[in-house]
Amino acid sequence: MYKLTVSEEWDSISPKDLWVYNKLQLSQVCGYTCGPAGLEVPSPGFYIVRPSINFMGMGRYARSEYLSHSTEHLHPGEFWCEIFKGQHKSIDYHYGVCNLVVYGLKSAETYYKWDRWEVVKEEISLSPVLDEFKDKYEWINIEMIGDKLIEVQFRANPDFRYSNSVAIPIWDKVPEVIPNGYRYIDDDDFYRKGFLIND
Repeated sequence: MYKLTVSEEWDSISPKDLWVYNKLQLSQVCGYTCGPAGLEVPSPGFYIVRPSINFMGMGRYARSEYLSHSTEHLHPGEFWCEIFKGQHKSIDYHYGVCNLVVYGLKSAETYYKWDRWEVVKEEISLSPVLDEFKDKYEWINIEMIGDKLIEVQFRANPDFRYSNSVAIPIWDKVPEVIPNGYRYIDDDDFYRKGFLIND
């Protein structure tokens, strides 16, 4: 269900379905202004630059970058895309039915360092782009900014596997005093140490 390792996730996916993990291909199918490293941007401006495929997650190497025309300086595995504004959401679908909606909150301009994730009562329909997968994979997790689909995984959101409704990432050190109603979960990943989750 959660597929906590790259090998678990990789081994569960049919090769012909791997295109959804390619964020460049997904962005192109969704009709966004985007392209691979080496393709000139249509007009100068800020674009989101990130790896086309990143099974490890956590927004690794994602950044906003001003691109004037040429993108030949980008890593060959990266792509650029128009930047979207709005609420960042992580949504789980169980056989295509909305099961969990989580909002990400952050104060800093960063693409990985979130302050808090919280379950909200909202129902969001699965994108028609993914209709072919709703009966094929038990779980589909997507990420959206506003109403724009930006990421897809064939697994559930592992940060809410404890029946929690709040997950507060811990980046530096575990607090000596845990707030009432919360407990610490060790979940080391990238720069993150773990989470405070509500009981």
